[in-house]
Amino acid sequence: MKKLMMMAIVMVATSTVFAGDSDALKAILKSKTYADAEQLLKSSLDQLTSNEEKAKAYNKLVELALARVSKVQEVVAENERAKLLKQELAPVDSIGLADALCDALNAAVKCDEYDRQPNAKGQVKPKFADTNNERLWGLRGWLINVGQAESQKHNNDALLKYWGAFLDSDGAEIFAKQDKEAEKGYIGQVGYYAGAMALEKKQMERANRYLEYALKDETMKKDAMNMQIGAMKSALKTKEDTLAFIKNMQARYEKDEDNDVIFSAICEMYEGMKNKEAQSKMIEDRLAKNPKSFVALANKGMMALNDNKSDEAIKYLKEAKAVNPENPVVLTYLGICLSYNAENVDDKDQRTALYQEAIENFDKAKAADPDMRLIRWAPNRAQAYYALYGPDDPKTKAAEADRDK
Repeated sequence: MKKLMMMAIVMVATSTVFAGDSDALKAILKSKTYADAEQLLKSSLDQLTSNEEKAKAYNKLVELALARVSKVQEVVAENERAKLLKQELAPVDSIGLADALCDALNAAVKCDEYDRQPNAKGQVKPKFADTNNERLWGLRGWLINVGQAESQKHNNDALLKYWGAFLDSDGAEIFAKQDKEAEKGYIGQVGYYAGAMALEKKQMERANRYLEYALKDETMKKDAMNMQIGAMKSALKTKEDTLAFIKNMQARYEKDEDNDVIFSAICEMYEGMKNKEAQSKMIEDRLAKNPKSFVALANKGMMALNDNKSDEAIKYLKEAKAVNPENPVVLTYLGICLSYNAENVDDKDQRTALYQEAIENFDKAKAADPDMRLIRWAPNRAQAYYALYGPDDPKTKAAEADRDK
């Protein structure tokens, strides 16, 4: 009996030894290039017998991609030595390095997904996470450098590819435990420009994902939110879209009632829907909380202007101007209201004073926004100069030259 039991044990041990890797995995592991391994993996993924085999296959891709990275790094290191010896430098394939690094990161993330799945015994025992974490995290900075260099050549596709890969890997579970404190100084900017490029490609989900990094950066937050909301507004096609957008903005506003960008977006939507009651309530609630809210005062002034209540519009636009004296939009519309009142007053001195005040505001708008990127102040400014000084005055001709640029 003893001898039979021993034979059984030997048979079990033997079967375990010979179980081995599947033929599909063996073929992948024998690959000499990344391209060959990748093609084999794509065509035979379903033939890999377990999550462990799939993790091992993707790890092979990581190794082959990193071999390409190492070759370029060797050239960089040789060039550093050549500089010291004042020798000729070898060309550096920075694009090849960045492409290989993208491949390595993507493969490492896929490897990690399978590596974290339970094995046949229901246990989760990642085999590759620590190694790939250690050898890849520090290399990611190459993607920032190469992307920036390519953007200076106006290659925005490259910027999106490399900065997008940097951000995607930043949020991957394999790197979750990394200390990301050092990234805080620049990752918001990376997110902003990668998000902008994704929007240009109409990749909204991707853009939102990248802009989230910018929204966490106080220096980039306002611009990122303006970009994000602007993109959302441009995608609106139906009334249902608009109502859903307002609901989205209101949910955000409830969490951040001091946010001027969200407040303005909701007011703009209400204005477009001609829902004055809802718009007025938004404004009054904001002013009750903060009587010197620039956006609320400006919106209240614009509502009055749209209702042809020029005196009321002037009152609130002046209050907004007192809070922010250099906003070209408020300065321009204040000038328009003052010019309107000047046209409709009989007293010559009063008319002159109103035109002079209007021109003062138009001139400030010009100084604040000389290229008219925010608002076209030039036509109304030229009209005010014409009304006050006449067609032949040099000041009128200069204002008309600005208008005709």
